[in-house]
Amino acid sequence: MTMTPSMKTNIRYWLSEHPTIVNFRWSSNQSWGSTWSFLFTAIAAYIVTATVLHLLLSLILRRSRRVPLGPIPAIHSLAITLISAVIFVGVCLSAAAEIRDTRWFWRRTRTTPFQWLLCFPLGTRPSGRVFFWSYIFYLSRFLHLLRTFFTVLRHRRLTFFHLFNQSILIFTSFLWLEFSQSFQVVAILLTTLLYSVVYGYRFWTAIGLPSACFPFVVNCQVILLGCNLVCHVGVLVFHFFKGGCNGIGAWLFNSALNSVILLLFLNFYVKMHLENKKMRKAAQNNKDS
Repeated sequence: MTMTPSMKTNIRYWLSEHPTIVNFRWSSNQSWGSTWSFLFTAIAAYIVTATVLHLLLSLILRRSRRVPLGPIPAIHSLAITLISAVIFVGVCLSAAAEIRDTRWFWRRTRTTPFQWLLCFPLGTRPSGRVFFWSYIFYLSRFLHLLRTFFTVLRHRRLTFFHLFNQSILIFTSFLWLEFSQSFQVVAILLTTLLYSVVYGYRFWTAIGLPSACFPFVVNCQVILLGCNLVCHVGVLVFHFFKGGCNGIGAWLFNSALNSVILLLFLNFYVKMHLENKKMRKAAQNNKDS
């Protein structure tokens, strides 16, 4: 279906020009979940609840027993797919509007749109279109936590990496807003694009359609980590050679946390690859015999 000019205008208005978006300001008085106490309480509650649920199920049910969830996981995957797609489009339109509205100022500082995407100018405040969608992305992180409970209920599996990864992603999203951190525009675009694909795939398989013949989700995550690594190098170049990037302290802290996640993920990826290799070798030996 071809979009008419009026449809494009409506989409642009509701996703980048609505007064709520244009006048957004990250503030403990105006934004739900914007305090440090809420952040740490929410993360602690998530970890404790998931751990207690896992322990209770281990005591009550046999390990092979699964709790049926029906269509709930599929609905959850579809919801995240749609929300991620909306955030992706909203950030694209909002970033384009911000570039349009502030281009006159950038000429004085010789800032390019590409530089702004990776490196906010010093003194940037967490307000306006882009930070509205950063806030929506932060809130959407809490919806992702439900997948942990689905995994515990259906597969009786809970790992330190999963709890740590989900907690750090919420913490990182909070720091983006609290310190007007550079790089968040590109990070949100890459992440929501990945989520749209990955959770769309999960919805696809959840309703009974055929899955890929390779670890689709894991490979998508590897691609995201690779893109993030390249962008981090770009932030460093702009910070040291273009006069500094806003929120660089928070960026360094987030980079350290992301490095830990990267190491844990690579360890998981290598183990999974070795296990798959052993399974293929055992299947080949059985076939030959």
